[in-house]
Amino acid sequence: ASPTPRVGRAPRGPIEGRRDREHIRTVVVPDHDDLALRLADRIVEVIARETAAKGRCVLGLATGSTPLGIYRELIRRHQAGEVDFSRVVTFNLDEYYPMPADSPHSYRRYMWENLFAHVNIRPEQVHVPDGGVPRETLAEHCVAYERAIAEAGGIDFQMLGIGKSGHIGFNEPGSSPDERTRLVTLDTVTRKDASGDFFGEDNVPREAITMGVATILEAREIALIATGEHKADIVARAVEGEVSQDVAATFLQRHANATAYLDLAAAAELTRIKTPWVLGPVEWTPELTERAVVWLAEQTGKAILKLTARDYTEHHLSPLLSKYGAAGPINGAIFNSLRDKIRGRRKLPTRKSVVVFSPHPDDDVIS
Repeated sequence: ASPTPRVGRAPRGPIEGRRDREHIRTVVVPDHDDLALRLADRIVEVIARETAAKGRCVLGLATGSTPLGIYRELIRRHQAGEVDFSRVVTFNLDEYYPMPADSPHSYRRYMWENLFAHVNIRPEQVHVPDGGVPRETLAEHCVAYERAIAEAGGIDFQMLGIGKSGHIGFNEPGSSPDERTRLVTLDTVTRKDASGDFFGEDNVPREAITMGVATILEAREIALIATGEHKADIVARAVEGEVSQDVAATFLQRHANATAYLDLAAAAELTRIKTPWVLGPVEWTPELTERAVVWLAEQTGKAILKLTARDYTEHHLSPLLSKYGAAGPINGAIFNSLRDKIRGRRKLPTRKSVVVFSPHPDDDVIS
């Protein structure tokens, strides 16, 4: 069955802010739907441009949960006659090894179920690393994959996810920027993250075939996509950190046409989202003021009512002192605001069942 297409709409505008510490062009949008719409817009533009210019478009594609919304939107647009895949050639980033093509965990199967079977792409123009190739011919298969990319004219648009280890494709920590398609050993963090899909970490393959960093960086345009708060820490390292083999995604900083597309949750640790006041003047809305004071309490290890004027001035928050006149009024206002959000016993519903969830309800269901 075809994935249920979402009703299309125009994406909301990006969330702006100073980008002083960002080493990759970064677009932050409100939520996953906005990210999917924006990426679908860009992919449709690239397909139209490249097929008009040279008769075909070459896409590098990714798997996982983040691209699903993008693929659903592309299916919807294809069904609406807005995009033609007949002259599109695709190369997927990676595949587990060993992995039969018909396995429910196969990335080849993922791509056909979530995109290819629902658009007019030609099967011979689809390329996914073969997780079933014999080990003795694996090196030859990797060379052939690189050759196929070159013969197609190179990748016009490469979509990437990012793992908690900072991997792009399956280029784990320690990967070199000059490596190409090859067999790799998966990081423990990566295998733990995949354990839910495989019903236990012991069932996750220990190896994978992946495009190398050098292969990825040869794409003419790169889009790194990330959603969810669980990606916020590694996204901040990739975008604002130094280039390092410890985080393969930092190599994207060396690409002239790479963009990170993030929902607000995945961008939460970027300086312009988390602590924009350290970059320059901001508009002190009630929400931002509350965030700043809570952050200051965490940084100093003090209770909110114990914060001093010196605490504010030493943490780039002097403008708040100017606005309120002293630390006491700020502290009191935020303390009262937070207190009012807590329901006392008298305000709780009576004679009704109350269901309590943790911040991650899916964990409650699983456990």
